[in-house]
Amino acid sequence: RPRGGWLPWMLCLMCAASTGVLGYLVWAREPAASSSLAAVEAEKPSAAPTPAPTASSGNIVLDSKGYIMPVRQILVSPKVNGMMLKSYILEGKHVTKGDVLAELEDVDYRADHQRATAALELARHRLSEIETSRPQEVGAAAAELHEARAQLAQTKSEYERCKELFQGRTAISKQDYELAESKHLAQEQRVKRLEYAVKLMEESRLKRIAAGKAEVSQSEADLVKAKWRLDNCIIRAPITGTILKKNAEEGNIVNSIAFNGSFSLCEMADLSDLEVELTIQERDISKVRVGQKCRVWAE
Repeated sequence: RPRGGWLPWMLCLMCAASTGVLGYLVWAREPAASSSLAAVEAEKPSAAPTPAPTASSGNIVLDSKGYIMPVRQILVSPKVNGMMLKSYILEGKHVTKGDVLAELEDVDYRADHQRATAALELARHRLSEIETSRPQEVGAAAAELHEARAQLAQTKSEYERCKELFQGRTAISKQDYELAESKHLAQEQRVKRLEYAVKLMEESRLKRIAAGKAEVSQSEADLVKAKWRLDNCIIRAPITGTILKKNAEEGNIVNSIAFNGSFSLCEMADLSDLEVELTIQERDISKVRVGQKCRVWAE
């Protein structure tokens, strides 16, 4: 019998028994947990190497960042110089090909057009005068030539008759013979002079007609140029698209020579026709080919 009675002794035995049971339970569960983890690891498939993506597999071959840009971006510049009187350019406005974007001052160009029109009319009148009046002059010279030839025949017959009489020593003086001879020679020279004159007039007429036609053509070209300048005082949209940026205001003096390169009245583009601009590294060029499908994400 222990000291202090049986009660303390019984309590000690009960505590020892409970401690042994808890220890057994903990020990019994640890192998079970270990076997469970091993089963999960055994069921997990071993990691295989991921094959490189290809275009035929439907996977992404190349991922690259870039910019979405319009295919056609136009710099609208004036073709003539002048002050901008009216402007219909608004950023973000959609315009159709041929719509009026701006109007320039056209005082000088309208005066040049009127001057060119008057010069063309004058050239046409000159050509008409040459074509109608010169034939009459040539006809008058030809008629005079025919008359001179008729007189030459008469003087020739008189000269031959006087020559026969003078050689036959009939009633004719030497003075009369020489007078008939000189008259005949003078008439021959007159006929030759008239022949040259008629020929020269005919050739001159053809040359003057050609010169008149050339003058008319030159005046027509000047008129076309003047009209082109006058028409270009109204600036129209070259394509159907959207105005991206406005670079000039009403009252500005525009110069067609200075508006080159990056300078313009406005910038516009067709936003219905876009393209993607990418930077591809040299090591990735082999992954890209013509006709390859692409997918674009806009952020």
